[in-house]
Amino acid sequence: MASRLKITLVKSPIGRNQSQRKTLIGMGLRKLQQTVELEDTPAIRGMVEKVKFMLRVEES
Repeated sequence: MASRLKITLVKSPIGRNQSQRKTLIGMGLRKLQQTVELEDTPAIRGMVEKVKFMLRVEES
């Protein structure tokens, strides 16, 4: 079974640059404290790395 990542938005994207906000939207995160569960792929890992200071990531 493929591993999954549980990603929670913990800091506001207000005042961040456009590419960081688009990355969050691409992961499905729009509101603070919203959590999404995504497959652990290199593409998702790259997106997480770009905005890791705004996220809480748990492996499941």
